[in-house]
Amino acid sequence: MIYKRSSELFASARKVIPGGVNSPVRAFKAVSGDPVFIKKAEGAYIYDEDGNKLIDYINSWGPLILGHAHKPVVDAVIERAKDGTSFGTPTELETKIAELAVKMVPNIDKIRMVNSGTEATMSAVRLARGYTGKEKIIKFSGCYHGHSDSFLIQAGSGAMTFGSPNSPGVTQGTAKDTLLAKFNDLDNVKQVIEANKGEIACMIIEPVPGNMGCIPPKNGFLNGLRELCNSHDILLVFDEVMSGFRLAQGGVQERMGVKADIVCFGKVIGGGLPVGAFAARDEIMDYLAPVGPVYQAGTLSGNPLAMAAGLAMLTELYENPGIFESIDKKTKYLHEGMEKVLKENNVPHTINRVGSMISVHFGDEPVVDFESSATSASSGKFNKFFHGMLENGIYIAPSAFETWFISEALSYEDLDKTIEVVGKVSKDL
Repeated sequence: MIYKRSSELFASARKVIPGGVNSPVRAFKAVSGDPVFIKKAEGAYIYDEDGNKLIDYINSWGPLILGHAHKPVVDAVIERAKDGTSFGTPTELETKIAELAVKMVPNIDKIRMVNSGTEATMSAVRLARGYTGKEKIIKFSGCYHGHSDSFLIQAGSGAMTFGSPNSPGVTQGTAKDTLLAKFNDLDNVKQVIEANKGEIACMIIEPVPGNMGCIPPKNGFLNGLRELCNSHDILLVFDEVMSGFRLAQGGVQERMGVKADIVCFGKVIGGGLPVGAFAARDEIMDYLAPVGPVYQAGTLSGNPLAMAAGLAMLTELYENPGIFESIDKKTKYLHEGMEKVLKENNVPHTINRVGSMISVHFGDEPVVDFESSATSASSGKFNKFFHGMLENGIYIAPSAFETWFISEALSYEDLDKTIEVVGKVSKDL
């Protein structure tokens, strides 16, 4: 394929935008080469500036569960824009989408709209601290909760040590209040809690991580966290920015039957426009201003265009629950097809899948946490795999640490072509 126009645009972008991109993973630094600049998209396909048509498995990093330029969503945005794009005042749309979200998601009474997943998780942690009167939080290695200071922490030297900043600009003072635990390791979590008894406000987790590839939680792991939180008066915060309204109408809480105290949303809830949200029971949410002491605000929160897009998306998912079964079946079909051709070509691999989230890892060992994901990525095979897929018209995430997001717009013909390309590319792995 030819990427002349994309390369020219990237060269121009680097002169005026740091690294030429507005979010680092887009720069293809992890896989080398120049990023593809997209001109338009429809359904399961994106079209780049050089005229190449690609089957898309990123779907804007998850929001487009029904595909690109989905007509009800586009129509809703267009109609809303005709009456104005932003007011800075309440609108009926905000209440409508809030009512629908509360109806769809178990164990929440109220929801606050914000502008991004990062803003949602940052606000949820502040709320947890304000509600509990405690300062420390537990996060899990490999789980990504946006770029707020509290979350940009790397592991210390042992299970009970404080983390340290992994980005300049994050202070040691912030880092000391963030404790690191291992995903899928309850014993490790218990050690961290025992070493910090009575000081932990919340533990925040992607219940199905998508930023070390897709990692299914082991049987009993999430239930075990719920029990530990109950025993130690710790709030359990689910970051469902990726999994919310994607793995089920009610997200992981519904799919896996585990209740969180606070749930964060993004991506699907905005229908492709910038939206985040966090939600909880009345007694927790009523700690937020203007009724409570915990301050949180945003000029563009509840933006009418974003609310219109999100309401159209959630309405379709609510009225057509069979979408979730259909998209799960498509993901399973893709999983089984890729498994077959990778085995035929003797490529050591692991494919992880939960619902419509799926990732391919190259190596012999199961991928169950950040360490095993990093070991798999260190083989270097993913980079070759990524470029082979791209050259054959398949666009997957440009990083071994990102999940693929399947959309309902994908046809079985698209899936068959993808499996065929995986077989072709894997011959060189």
